[in-house]
Amino acid sequence: MSQYTEYLENYGKRAKKAAAELAVLPVQIKNNILRTAADMLVSNSAEIIAANNLDLENAKTNGMSVSMQDRLRLTEARLEGMADGLLKLVALKDPVGNVIGGHTCENGLQIIKKTVPLGVLGIIFEARPNVTADAAGLSIKSGNACILRGGKEAINSNLAVAKIFSQALEANGVSPDCVQLIDNTSREVATELMQMNKYVDVLIPRGGRGLIESVVKNSTVPVIQTGTGNCHIYVDEDADLKMALDVIINAKTQRPSVCNAVETVLISSVIADIFIPAMARELIERNTQLRVCKETMSAIKASGCENIDMSYVIEAQDADWDTEYNDYILALKIVNDVDEAISHINEHGTRHSEAIITENFTTAVKFQELVDASCVYVNASTRFTDGFEFGLGAEIGISNQKLHARGPMGLCELTTYKYIINGKGQIRK
Repeated sequence: MSQYTEYLENYGKRAKKAAAELAVLPVQIKNNILRTAADMLVSNSAEIIAANNLDLENAKTNGMSVSMQDRLRLTEARLEGMADGLLKLVALKDPVGNVIGGHTCENGLQIIKKTVPLGVLGIIFEARPNVTADAAGLSIKSGNACILRGGKEAINSNLAVAKIFSQALEANGVSPDCVQLIDNTSREVATELMQMNKYVDVLIPRGGRGLIESVVKNSTVPVIQTGTGNCHIYVDEDADLKMALDVIINAKTQRPSVCNAVETVLISSVIADIFIPAMARELIERNTQLRVCKETMSAIKASGCENIDMSYVIEAQDADWDTEYNDYILALKIVNDVDEAISHINEHGTRHSEAIITENFTTAVKFQELVDASCVYVNASTRFTDGFEFGLGAEIGISNQKLHARGPMGLCELTTYKYIINGKGQIRK
């Protein structure tokens, strides 16, 4: 036992009891809780933003990057977006209690397979307070209690958002223990949470590579591994180059700190001399540093470097092909063909989101069939890998593993199933 065992067991016991209540709660009450929370996120926006400002001030003092500060920041518009996400959950069908199979055996036993909640979700995440709302909303609608452990960078914001859900639960006559936020952000507490098999049914990490690897390595609780996003876009020789440029700019610069932003662009050698200089100019104008292979560097210099600030262009190192930058940094590499692009992605990607820009149907199908990732796009930005964009209402994370859940994890991925067997006195011979 550690000094935190009793402290964490208190969370676990309360969550286990609350999960039993929430698992059989009528969908109308679950929806009312979400509506109440949505209203309160907006009506209490000033209080939540004030708490968030404390976190932002600490982040600046501690030298957090600008892109990561963007992840941390809450605004009225973002709070309205969080509230809208909860209302979208309300509109979705209840994932609990659905019959997904059944049959009658020769001996007359009637066997029904139906969906049930997972139980208690443990969610460990970093500096993204919107995760608190997403996780709480998804947990409530899917009938799961949740124990949330956010990073120290967002503690004030997380406490303010979690308080909203406690009040919304109580306002609807449901235990506030259905959503609990651990107020101790020490690494030791996170590690011990990973060992709480008696109380936590599934653990979901959301964050960078370091956090995810730590959870996978140290957890004895079953883990749904959410993905580090080393995402690629391959620009094929048959690409619409204007489309390719628009997609790349969106995938890299709209919000570079998120896991579905593109980190490496692969370019067919056939169109490299035409496309690369134009792409480089557009990205550098948006303050994006380019880490390029030798062939790409040659293509840029051969263009005369007109209107290109070469201080933004540096030669890539081997590690760059495996890096999730979460920043205004993009790796560029010329490849011979789609086969080399597929090989590169399968070697260096994280099985998150990959895209090809091409007008060639055969090439597109080959790319989608052979690239190993949870989401594979043709002629679209990787930024769409998102629970809201996929029509799932919200997401608990984006899984890049292959068991149970893959890609954006919405309500259905937060349920399991049980077999219901009805008999008339049958005995086994």
